[in-house]
Amino acid sequence: MNAVASVHRAVTAPNQFVEVGGRTLAFRSIGEGRPLLLCTRFRGNMDVWDPAFLDGLADEGFRVITFDYSGLGLSTGEATYNPAEMVRDPIDLMTALELTDVVLGGWSLGGLVAQVALAVAGERISHLLLIGTNPPGHLVKLAEQLFYDTAVIEHYGLKEEEILFFEPKSEISRKAAAESAARIAERTQGRSPAVPIAFARANIGDGPRNPIFPADAVLEVLKTTTTPILHLGGDHDIIFPVENWYALNQALPTLHLITYPSAGHGPQHQYPRASAEHIASFMRSTR
Repeated sequence: MNAVASVHRAVTAPNQFVEVGGRTLAFRSIGEGRPLLLCTRFRGNMDVWDPAFLDGLADEGFRVITFDYSGLGLSTGEATYNPAEMVRDPIDLMTALELTDVVLGGWSLGGLVAQVALAVAGERISHLLLIGTNPPGHLVKLAEQLFYDTAVIEHYGLKEEEILFFEPKSEISRKAAAESAARIAERTQGRSPAVPIAFARANIGDGPRNPIFPADAVLEVLKTTTTPILHLGGDHDIIFPVENWYALNQALPTLHLITYPSAGHGPQHQYPRASAEHIASFMRSTR
């Protein structure tokens, strides 16, 4: 299948579907240009992305594709939160949509999936974009218990959004959280169903562990790859602390790090336009 890129903006992009590997994957596509495929976060679907960030990427010349994981949202199949199994979704979607020279992105759990994809299908990927995620292996700084206590709440309000994805101590960040939530709520038609809370709770654990992503083979790929890698982080990420990437700074030869101030786990929602511009600049300046 070779879907036509959509000229819609994020809040109006139609749901599209492709049959692949015995299941149906739901996706949306906006913009035209270099394909940028985004893997979403824990408890995420196509509707948790800030439209300002997606539209900003489209304005920078990307064809931006978001999707629902197998068995979640509007996709069918068997649901899993094991990155080694989840990786089938972006790889199969790239195949079904005949995408080449792909910028593969991932936020949080999606960033773990994207790293596995680089290890097993690196020939399809030109650049790796990681947002608020963890590297493989031993960590120098663990997640905070506050994340585990908050992430299992069934319905997030603005307070929970601030805790999980922003910096509650910062008035600027709290204001950005409210603005981002309002933008996300603008889409009223064709929304993806929420991830079932029972499934989420069964896949999170009750506290920090080390390592959280025990994938030595993936770490070796990151240490030897020639693929440019960009990580966008917040300076106070309670889930995947950005300090873990800085600890590997001299070990990962293609890693670029951007850390936003007074920000949390969703820096691209607090700084949507800046994030899009930084990503585009990274693309232009690396091969």
